[in-house]
Amino acid sequence: MSTIQTVADTHNPVFSDNKDVVDTWFLMGSPTLIVSIVVTYLYFVLKLGPQMMATRKPYNLQGLLVAYNFILVLFSLFLAPFAQGMFDHIITEGCRPSTRVKHELSRKVIELADTVFFVLRKKQKQITFLHVYHHSSLAFFSWCYLKTCRGQGVVIGFLNSFVHVIMYFYYMVSALGPQYQKYIWWKKYMTGLQLTQFVIMLAYLVSVTVRDCNLPRHLSILMGVNVFLFLCLFTNFYVKTYKESKKNK
Repeated sequence: MSTIQTVADTHNPVFSDNKDVVDTWFLMGSPTLIVSIVVTYLYFVLKLGPQMMATRKPYNLQGLLVAYNFILVLFSLFLAPFAQGMFDHIITEGCRPSTRVKHELSRKVIELADTVFFVLRKKQKQITFLHVYHHSSLAFFSWCYLKTCRGQGVVIGFLNSFVHVIMYFYYMVSALGPQYQKYIWWKKYMTGLQLTQFVIMLAYLVSVTVRDCNLPRHLSILMGVNVFLFLCLFTNFYVKTYKESKKNK
């Protein structure tokens, strides 16, 4: 048994009967598959895809986009644990792990299709560093967090799923066509909600780092640094998109 497994499984009754339970979850047996998926994703969206579409007309994916976003709304609803369960985890269960986020990695992999659709529709301006880094890093870090912390990230999973319900509902309505744009005037507030999410996540990661949670602190610190980077990048996006554009107008 590895040192990480020993630390993570100590005093964790959820996994005391089957220490390899996380390894049976989707893509969790080995890092090879998730690394291959992320590398393939980066190669396609940054090089192969744009080259392939250079001499082609953009694809009309309206029906596919509506269905895709609708499925992710339902998937996010399915993944989000009840608020009471989240508070029970923090207050009564403390640092004990939870299996509620076992499907989180599946959603992160599915969400990589967001960028693929941009490529196929020749929306290169939307393939920003923020977008690509956000998707690729979350797919990889989700694997690391689930593997090392044995499913302990129920709070992060809840927050992320809650925000994604709203976000993919926005994308679904947007994909329906220009006639529905008047119903999604609240994009600015959705970005604000994402920023709030990162602040809460950062506070939570700091708390599990300083508390004696029998978890690898180096990973919580690394996750905290990554969330802080997201907070900076999204804040920059928010200022440039809403504050500076309003000032220019």
